[in-house]
Amino acid sequence: MAARRDTAALAPVENVTLWERVYTHLREQILDNTLPPGTVLSEVPLAASLGVSRGPIREALGRLAAEGLVTVRPRRGAVVSALTHEEFMQAYQVREALETLAIRLAVPNLTDDDVDRIDAIVDRQVLALGRDDIDGFFVLNSSFHQLFVDVSRNTTLQDMYRQLIGHMGRYQMRSVALRGTVRRSVAEHRAIARACRARDAGRAERLLRNHIRVPQRTLEAASHEEVVLKR
Repeated sequence: MAARRDTAALAPVENVTLWERVYTHLREQILDNTLPPGTVLSEVPLAASLGVSRGPIREALGRLAAEGLVTVRPRRGAVVSALTHEEFMQAYQVREALETLAIRLAVPNLTDDDVDRIDAIVDRQVLALGRDDIDGFFVLNSSFHQLFVDVSRNTTLQDMYRQLIGHMGRYQMRSVALRGTVRRSVAEHRAIARACRARDAGRAERLLRNHIRVPQRTLEAASHEEVVLKR
């Protein structure tokens, strides 16, 4: 399955090479599941559909392989990667480490406007649940966690988190929605928000650590089939 043609995504961008534009285009399609796990990415069809030579395609696939988003198979082309159950567990462990560091660094940097933004995100999550808008809830959930990474002011952490969450963001636990833990998530977000307003970095870190460990424990008890792609 080749990537669909999207010439707008490959419009000239100042100071960005052609292979980087191809890389960004393919990466976005992988992360939003336009190109789901298992999709074969062959150089010739991709080059034809994107209107470029095979060189930029090969460079882009190499970068995507380095990030773990595709697996390059000798003489068989590349395929969009999928996380195994064990890899997903390991990713959650790394996420816990990165996010607890992020909030510890972020709390001392929080402005009153930042704290208001945190509260507003949680308020909007409540509204999303009232509309049964689970997709909207998860978008806001990502915004809540991303805020602390952004305010941490640690660019290395931010780069590592971006790569990790790109992998994990393609997946969600079906059981999270079915078992009603999204409402528990809102309550936990409220508690974290209160700790942030009090500028209590230690409490905010402990609450966030416990918050992230809830889906980890659910994942530990889940079967592989319960880890599903978001569509």
